[in-house]
Amino acid sequence: MDWQWLQNPEFWKYLSIPLVAALIGWSTNWLAIKLTFYPLEFIGFRPFFGWQGIIPSKAGKMAVISVDSTISKLGAVEELFEQIDPQALAGHIVAGMLPRVEEYVDEIMLSEHRTLWENLPQAVKNKVYERVRKNAPRLIDNLVSDIGHQIEDLLDLKHMVTERLVADKELLNRIFLECGAAEFRFLIHSGLWLGFGFGVLQMALWFFYSVDWVLPVCGFLVGWATNWIALNLIFRPLNPTKVGPLTVQGLFLKRQPQVAATFCRIVTHDILTVGNIVNAMLNGPNGARTRALVKKHVKPLVDVTTGVAKPITQIAFGPTAFAELKKKVGEKALEISKTAFKDPLFNEERAIVVESIMRTRMEALSPEEFQNLLRPCFQEDEIKLIAIGGVLGALAGLAQVFFVFT
Repeated sequence: MDWQWLQNPEFWKYLSIPLVAALIGWSTNWLAIKLTFYPLEFIGFRPFFGWQGIIPSKAGKMAVISVDSTISKLGAVEELFEQIDPQALAGHIVAGMLPRVEEYVDEIMLSEHRTLWENLPQAVKNKVYERVRKNAPRLIDNLVSDIGHQIEDLLDLKHMVTERLVADKELLNRIFLECGAAEFRFLIHSGLWLGFGFGVLQMALWFFYSVDWVLPVCGFLVGWATNWIALNLIFRPLNPTKVGPLTVQGLFLKRQPQVAATFCRIVTHDILTVGNIVNAMLNGPNGARTRALVKKHVKPLVDVTTGVAKPITQIAFGPTAFAELKKKVGEKALEISKTAFKDPLFNEERAIVVESIMRTRMEALSPEEFQNLLRPCFQEDEIKLIAIGGVLGALAGLAQVFFVFT
């Protein structure tokens, strides 16, 4: 067999066209993914010379889209609170507080009226401790129940999620990267074979029409088309569609159960944790109302507890100091509320329960609703990413004209 054609330089020159096109298709798609998510912060000189990942640069907007298109469809705030289980919340607070009753009471009384507390008989102190133990669980149950009835007014879910994702852009990226991992791999790999296929057509055109502008223009079209086609294969067709003997659907949409599992795991374990929810209620836009509610439910504890030594405390404290004692107890209750839910094990237990319910509901979303989980990360400045592919393809074609065929 005559293999001399392999030694012909012209053969390798022409072969370089589809090979370079494949490389351009792969590299531009890879670059498009990287530029979508990185860097997390702007690098360069504003406003024109530099870059920040498209998702991190619009973290607030992307977070709002995530809430509106997915989380808000998976259940109302009141329902979310029910899934977490108010009784479990109350029980967790009580379980953490009761063993430390003496410590909490001593801390408050010593700070407010050290002399009185130090001189009270131990038997009287023990009765105070016992009254706190006896009455605190009922007050906490009432508090949690009241919060549950007013949760819609106390917790701004959109503000909470948005604030969390804007503060942690890596977490925002992670939602998209993990949910769309298979699609991003496809996008990169498809650039290789789509680029090679277009490169073969480009080679044929160059063979019959060797004009300098052909390779740069074709390179631009290859870089543009590989990105555009790959993106459409991910999200189109929206619903299962018969094409001959085959049923086709957008790659991302076909993976709805797997994506739902990934998304709900991240959201429930890293965003909608009990600790984050409590913190958002206490420090969010409606934090003042939540703090007032906590103090309202805790104040009766002072009256019940000091009933043991009421004559002594009233004489020793006076009306003003007695009111200050109630305020101090309310502040201590807020402190306990903030720290009680930092327990990773408790957060994990509640997250597993909520995750299961959210996952079932997300799997039931329509394709139109479900695509909004990943689609926004491509739609934001999508034209820029496709254009980058086109420009790089054009530069590669221009380089071939000057360095290969000249």
